[in-house]
Amino acid sequence: MTEHTNKKYTYFVTGGGTGGHIYPAVAVGFALQKEPDTKKVFYVGNPNNLEKKIAEDKVFDFLGVNISGMPRTISFDFVKWSLQLFAATLKSVGYILKYKPSLVFGTGGYVSSPMLFAAVLTGTPIVIHECDAIPGKVSKLLAPYAKAVSVAFESSKDGLKSDKIQINGNPIREEFLSTDRYNARKKWNLKDRLTIMVMGGSQGAKKLNSVIVQNLKRLFKKYDIQIIHQTGLKNYDDTVKELKKVYPNYTENSQYIIRPYFKKMYLPMLASDIAVSRAGSLSISEICVSGLASILVPYPYAAADHQRKNAKEMEELNAALYLDDKDCTPDALMEKLEELINDTQKMITLQNNAKKLVKKDATKNIVQQIKHVLSK
Repeated sequence: MTEHTNKKYTYFVTGGGTGGHIYPAVAVGFALQKEPDTKKVFYVGNPNNLEKKIAEDKVFDFLGVNISGMPRTISFDFVKWSLQLFAATLKSVGYILKYKPSLVFGTGGYVSSPMLFAAVLTGTPIVIHECDAIPGKVSKLLAPYAKAVSVAFESSKDGLKSDKIQINGNPIREEFLSTDRYNARKKWNLKDRLTIMVMGGSQGAKKLNSVIVQNLKRLFKKYDIQIIHQTGLKNYDDTVKELKKVYPNYTENSQYIIRPYFKKMYLPMLASDIAVSRAGSLSISEICVSGLASILVPYPYAAADHQRKNAKEMEELNAALYLDDKDCTPDALMEKLEELINDTQKMITLQNNAKKLVKKDATKNIVQQIKHVLSK
């Protein structure tokens, strides 16, 4: 019997701002909670962001750090941000001294930076996961200090300085693996007909909202379909205003469901056949695990243009259709949708190719990386 047999581990899990950073962190945190040698898992994030609610829904103890995204130009705002980062890092050091985590796991993005910096300063082991095809600034900066690095895409490896990189894919919430299309439709009282999901990631996408709204009358007039539309919290009111102008009787159409946000996002996604979506890494991972044919419209202002890279990679693998944001007019989107609606074989091919990209063991493999670090 070794001296480590009865050791219990405390973990800090950090990542936030958008669902692309939050949900992979939550998936790994949830898996760590189930491990028999886990004492406690804390989630570290910005208390004003989406991660607080999601983490608390998953019954994590939440530790708040106030940090915003880094300004892109050297200015007074940059000075203010630097002071904010310094204060957040000091606060994170305080959390480490108080709770003594065995390891910090981070999914990149600005929210994770104070705690990851604090871990490096205090000699606490870190493991990072890079969700995107092009690594973000935090991952690039901290990869050399990480005891292990997980990446979702093969192409991420080129941008990270580490000899401890493992390609795992993105961790998927286990809910996506617990039901199927038939049962998801049943739970939503949806009919067994072609269903399109429109989504802009956790933040929503103003452009996608407007373009789909402009097409609703045409789509419902021509095709016997169902549309599930997630607008994003901040875009909901504006989308409804536009709906009232161009499609005033939308409330009478039971085949159109519009919501600002779906708490159980896996249900509308699994209930659908086609997705119209931004190209964040998590959205793509969940599109693949849901077996959807997708039309990807990358957000043009994403850091390092990583969404375009994500979407192009999917197009090259014949797992999605690509539509550039600047070309995303109502007519162009209608054309792409009809390409799938009118060609069932093409739709099925994209669905099958997307499913082939799923790495269902991503969460398990990351947990194994973490355990390997702790066993040394």
